[in-house]
Amino acid sequence: MAILKIKFNLQKRVKLAQGLWLLNWFCVLAGIIVFGMGLFLKVELRKRSEVMDNEESHLVPNSLILVGVLACAINCFGGKFSYDSLDPAKYARWKSLLKFYLAACLFFTFLTFLTVVLCFVMRIYLEDTLAKGLKNGMKYYRDTDTPGRCFMKKTMDHLQIEFRCCGNNGFRDWFEIQWISNRYLDFSSKEVKDRIRSNVDGKYLTDGVPFSCCNPASPRPCIQHQITNNSAHYSYEFQTEELNLWTRGCRQALLNYYTNMMHSMGGLVLFVWVLEVAVMVGVQYLHTSLDSIANPEDPECESEGWLLEKSVKETFKSLLESIKELGKFNQVATAEEGQTEEGKAEEGKTVATVS
Repeated sequence: MAILKIKFNLQKRVKLAQGLWLLNWFCVLAGIIVFGMGLFLKVELRKRSEVMDNEESHLVPNSLILVGVLACAINCFGGKFSYDSLDPAKYARWKSLLKFYLAACLFFTFLTFLTVVLCFVMRIYLEDTLAKGLKNGMKYYRDTDTPGRCFMKKTMDHLQIEFRCCGNNGFRDWFEIQWISNRYLDFSSKEVKDRIRSNVDGKYLTDGVPFSCCNPASPRPCIQHQITNNSAHYSYEFQTEELNLWTRGCRQALLNYYTNMMHSMGGLVLFVWVLEVAVMVGVQYLHTSLDSIANPEDPECESEGWLLEKSVKETFKSLLESIKELGKFNQVATAEEGQTEEGKAEEGKTVATVS
């Protein structure tokens, strides 16, 4: 028994075909936008790849690019079909491809929905990769003379200035690492010697931060050294005074930036998914309404269109049977190939014996 039957006359079929034509080309435009968003996000992630620990974060932009390309291809095909569907001669040529097209639409809608989910859950993976990447970036901040790491100081400074942040989780993260290069330390100074000796790992640790952590909007000149020493600065109270440093960590700043971007993109892809589902349903109704015309010579006669020819349970069973038959066909083909190879081997043995 067919599910969700609808009766169509010529006028309704024409309107459905025209609406699908417009909707398909609208989806093509949306696919171009999604493709562009994927490229933009990929470039933004590449710009800060030095402070990211792995490549998992590129899964979202790659998915967006793939969805954009497939949306353009599938909906161009759907638009052409909708345009030609009311011409019996042209529709006959398209008829044999419709099952493959609908299967491709079903796969594409699943892929699109998966991309939507990725856009909203990628924050979990992004948080971890940013935490590790920023930690490494701060550790290599002082290595301005080391090949392969000499750019890290510039990267971290630009990052902290652009996103108005400091450290990984906050400015105190700089207290735990030596961010000043040894070439700029006077090892004959008693203060430097005492600080290095007082540390188990022999590092020069200070309660200071790089200049890029300073907030230019603060009325007071930036206090970036001896931050916790009240007596080192005039009229200064570390515990109560509002510091003229960025208090937000760069991990949180970058996470908010990328998360907001991916959520916006996920919302648009979700809208594209709704459109694609509407296109798939519309094509199914148009296809079935054209196939059920009783008298093909009278195009104005009424016909019926439906969403599913059988019940959901029967449709699922037939789909499983088709998959099983396809598996059996592959097994038979493999067995025939094996028998052919055995036959060739026996023929070779026979020839060798005769010779």
